[in-house]
Amino acid sequence: MRFLRRSLTGVFLLAVTLAILAFAGQTVVSAIQARMGEENRRPPAREREFSANVVTVEAQTVTPVLSTFGDIRARRTLLVRSRAAGRVVELAEAFEDGATVSQGDLLFRVDPSDAQAALDTARTGLALAEAELRDARRALELSRDDLAAAEAQVALREASRDRQKQVFDGGFGSAALVEETELALASSRQSVVSRNQALASAEARVEQAETQLEQQRITLREAERQLADTFHYAAFDGTLTGVTVVEGGIVTANEQVAQLIDVDDLEVSFRISTQQYTRLLDERGSLILAPVSVTLDVYGAALEARGKITRESASVAEGQTGRLVYATLDAPRGLLPGDFVTVRVEEPAMADVSILPATAVDAAQTVLALGSENRLEEVEVSLLRRQGDDVILRAPAALIGREVVAERSPLLGAGIKVRPVRSGEDAASQAAAEPEMLELTPERKAALIAFVQSNKRMPNEAKQRVLAELSKDRVPAQMVERLERRMGG
Repeated sequence: MRFLRRSLTGVFLLAVTLAILAFAGQTVVSAIQARMGEENRRPPAREREFSANVVTVEAQTVTPVLSTFGDIRARRTLLVRSRAAGRVVELAEAFEDGATVSQGDLLFRVDPSDAQAALDTARTGLALAEAELRDARRALELSRDDLAAAEAQVALREASRDRQKQVFDGGFGSAALVEETELALASSRQSVVSRNQALASAEARVEQAETQLEQQRITLREAERQLADTFHYAAFDGTLTGVTVVEGGIVTANEQVAQLIDVDDLEVSFRISTQQYTRLLDERGSLILAPVSVTLDVYGAALEARGKITRESASVAEGQTGRLVYATLDAPRGLLPGDFVTVRVEEPAMADVSILPATAVDAAQTVLALGSENRLEEVEVSLLRRQGDDVILRAPAALIGREVVAERSPLLGAGIKVRPVRSGEDAASQAAAEPEMLELTPERKAALIAFVQSNKRMPNEAKQRVLAELSKDRVPAQMVERLERRMGG
């Protein structure tokens, strides 16, 4: 019995084992068949969809802005030169580099001793010439009286001769008496001739005295001018620079001792291409008085001024191209001659145009417009201007109001389906557009303020702006970076 029970148990275990092996074999075969069936089937294709930033095309009136660089120049500059040679005996306290003077202020004075002596001599000569003229005029009056007396004597002699002839013709008197009256008359007439000669000499003397008097007056005016040339006054309100003279120093005639600049009357000169120049011409071919703005970036704070175009250069310098244009500035506070500034010129307004990012237009002047089911369509546009990172174009009427891709890439083209990303949907990009601000520690802020206050090259207006920014709780990171870079250098 025990043998039989053990035999049955072994047969049962063998049967279970064979069943398990059969089930495992069936499972493996099923898995292999299923895998082979999956390799023969292809999954359904899915269309790839790209994300793209889109903007709306709008028709509007745009004023293009032409950007270039230029130099600040002074419209009124005077080279202060010494008109007289000699020793500087008086020097104004404000006669130094950077000093501001007003019109009519005495700048310096050269020793006037020689000029004063020449003036005194000229005055003495003028007095002598006036006395000589008075004597000549009195002599002329006497010569005229003498001539009148001689002419009266001739008249008396003629009357006496006529009476003697009547007596002689009446049978009385003698021929000797008649001859005697004739001789007396001839002598009187000779005296008249002598008086005429004396009168002519007196008149010549008067003319000579008047000429000498005028010469002395000229000499006197010259002496007065030479004396006035020893005093040097400011011709207009301005700032002095390049001062080279000191009190007690010797200067020569026409020696440059300083330069006077009117820092309130400035202009900017800038060069533009010929194509840009044609945009600033009116219908008659004349340069329009377009508004301009200049900007000088100083440690993150900008100095700005506005003005308008006034003129252009009459010729193109050798080796140069384009056109040199000048514009006057209104109230150029903080700007100085020699500053290199950014110039922006407002061109004539353009109607019915659109502004898009420069990356939205390709070299063939086409854009990708958003169509039905968010599929892209290629549309031609007319490119008018490139302005910084944007372009000004004229779009067809069918494109107005539609959305176009703002940033084209090789993956995008006509017929591609995209997922549009509109402005305002990307919060991260908006946060990046805002200027980064920093909260400075008191020690760091104090170091920056001390550096700005000790900087003598920074204009006062720019210095005040930077200090005002540093006094706030949050300071622009760009300004802090520039100041610390300059402090480290």
